[in-house]
Amino acid sequence: MRLSKPRVAPLSDEEMGEEQKALLGERFKGGNVFNIFRTLSRAPKAYKRFMLWGGYILSDHNSLAPRERELVILRAGFNWKSGYEWAQHVRIGKDCGLTDEEIERIKAGPDASGWSELDAALLQATDELTADAFITDATWARLSTLSEKQRMDLVMTVGQYTQVSMMLNSFGIQLDDDLTLDPDLDGRS
Repeated sequence: MRLSKPRVAPLSDEEMGEEQKALLGERFKGGNVFNIFRTLSRAPKAYKRFMLWGGYILSDHNSLAPRERELVILRAGFNWKSGYEWAQHVRIGKDCGLTDEEIERIKAGPDASGWSELDAALLQATDELTADAFITDATWARLSTLSEKQRMDLVMTVGQYTQVSMMLNSFGIQLDDDLTLDPDLDGRS
C-alpha cells in the first residue's frame, strides 16, 4: 500500500445515487461492495467503460489460461507496489491453480528457480512491459508456444492491471476488511 488513507474516499451506501446503485447491480444488492468499486463509481461513465474492459480481461474471451493470467496480474501488481491489487489477486490466483509457493515466488520474478519456461517467459514479458512498455524480441520469441491472440491478451492484461494499479495507488484505495496486506508491499505514508 502506498497510502494509509484514501485520497478519493469510497462511497458509502448512503452516498450512492441510483446511477451508482444500478452500475454496481448485484454487488450492491449483496452488500459486499469492494472499495475499488465504491471508489471508481464516483465517476459512473468511466466506471461503466472500465468494467466492460476489465470484464473482458477476466473472462474466457481472454485467451490466456486463468492461471497464466493471474501469474502476470500478480507480477504487474507487485511491480507497481499495489498492495490492494496483490491482496485481491492472491485469492483469485489460488482459485485458478497457483500455489502458495508460486505466489511467493512471483515476487522474485522470472529468474527464480522452479518456473517452467513458459511461466518464466510470461513473468519476463510482464517485467519488460512494466519497466519499458515493450516486450523485447528475445522474450517475444520465448513466448512462441502462445498463439498470436494469447500474446496480444498478455500485453492487454498487463496494460489493464497497470492502469488498475495506478488508480489503486494514486486514489489510496484501502484494503477491504477481508484482505491482508502483504508485508513486502507495506510502503504506506
